[in-house]
Amino acid sequence: AAQRPRGPGRRVGARLITMSKAVKVTLKRAVVAAVQLPGVSDLEFEASLNELRELAKTLGFEVVATFTQKRAHFDSAAYLGTGKREEMRRFVRGEAEANPSAEKPRAAPVAEKGAGKRSEKRTARHGAVAAREAAKALADTDTRRAAFVLVDHEISPSQARNLEKEIGCDVMDRSMVILEIFHRHARSNAARAQVEIARLRYLAPRLREAAKLAGPQGRQRSGVGGRGAGEGAGEADRAKIRDRIAELKQEIIALDLERQVQRARRQESQGLARVALIGYTNAGKSTLMRALTGSEVLVANKLFATLDTTVRALVPDGVPRVLVSDTVGFIKNLPHDLVASFKSTLEEAAEASLLLHVSDASDPGFERQIKVAEKVIEEIEAGKVPRLRVFNKIDRVGDAKAQAERAKALRAQFPKCIVMSAVDKDDVAKLHKAIRAFFGRRLVKAELFLPWSAQQLRGELFANCEVLEERADTEGAFFRVRGERKDIDGLRERIGQAQGIR
Repeated sequence: AAQRPRGPGRRVGARLITMSKAVKVTLKRAVVAAVQLPGVSDLEFEASLNELRELAKTLGFEVVATFTQKRAHFDSAAYLGTGKREEMRRFVRGEAEANPSAEKPRAAPVAEKGAGKRSEKRTARHGAVAAREAAKALADTDTRRAAFVLVDHEISPSQARNLEKEIGCDVMDRSMVILEIFHRHARSNAARAQVEIARLRYLAPRLREAAKLAGPQGRQRSGVGGRGAGEGAGEADRAKIRDRIAELKQEIIALDLERQVQRARRQESQGLARVALIGYTNAGKSTLMRALTGSEVLVANKLFATLDTTVRALVPDGVPRVLVSDTVGFIKNLPHDLVASFKSTLEEAAEASLLLHVSDASDPGFERQIKVAEKVIEEIEAGKVPRLRVFNKIDRVGDAKAQAERAKALRAQFPKCIVMSAVDKDDVAKLHKAIRAFFGRRLVKAELFLPWSAQQLRGELFANCEVLEERADTEGAFFRVRGERKDIDGLRERIGQAQGIR
């Protein structure tokens, strides 16, 4: 049988690393907690709460209550104030519901005439036993209203630990929730390595906090079977984390080089135009990707359903051939390590010829989401890439009148934007036409003569150019074509070489 891990670092490490399994097998009910700081509007605060609830849904939680508090700053000890923490503790344990008289204790009953002291002691003893049994039942995980507290900010390890001890639930801050979602949904080797690095960096300071809480017995150990004089259990675990991070970084470098070679080969051999779908998470990018390319990419009404970049060809095919990339969605307050590590995943956007910035037209907070996305676009150095703004999910705004009004307002605020629904074929056709029009600007018209002795190049000509007219004579065929200048110049060169060989 596996032994229980010893040392505070191992306990914290095991808890974080196995959190995904723990969430699946234990109670999935959770409460959301948030502090509204000065300067944060009610609309922005509520939007952030709704986003955390959606993140919880993606992670498999059922949010049963939300606790909010307005404060000038976070409580340094446990994030929330004392009164709010007590309110949460009572809710989680169900004390108010199980004992309605707890807030207003009843007066002690008057002893009946003739009752002796022995009877009173027996009654008190039975009452105490009953109270202890009730408290034990309320503290049991099967009877608690929730087993997790989800905090809508990133909090320190000590704040999380104190909040956990006081309320009696596991605490996950916003960063940890996002990390767990990324951990579950990452599929490619690169994405998994990047997520693991972010998780390990998140874990490292929590090992130090655990070592402090454990006291001297968990900090150092030496002698026979120990780690050597002065080396603590937490320090040894942190050294393992540093070694693992270094190993993962080398793996990511190798994977990045492989991706760069693949991209270079695609560009050199096919000269493909590239479109990248970017935008806030759950804006409908994957649905739009499926509609534009006919591919069976994952579509789910969850935040971060897509973490790995998917590349497919635009259909119906044309000249030039266009590749469409579906990238990971953006979100506010994304853990810094994830932003840094996923830049390589977002390189598809930085190297694209056109960005489709997709936003949710039905979301009241779409302007805030646009700002977050634009900030990330600048961070990955894609700010100079041409951009087409697309407002998706207009079908979720309301009836036809409401949709028309929202579309009119969006076009007035963002001229030349496209307002659409990815499930409407006519809207998808309009977007397809807009993409083709963008790449059509760089096409040129030319006339090529292909002698009968060089007809082996006919397939390449049709693959790289749009043939507008074809006519033939005794010496060969004349083609009036439209295509990219480099493709036409390349064909002319190969035709001349073929004639020289003949």
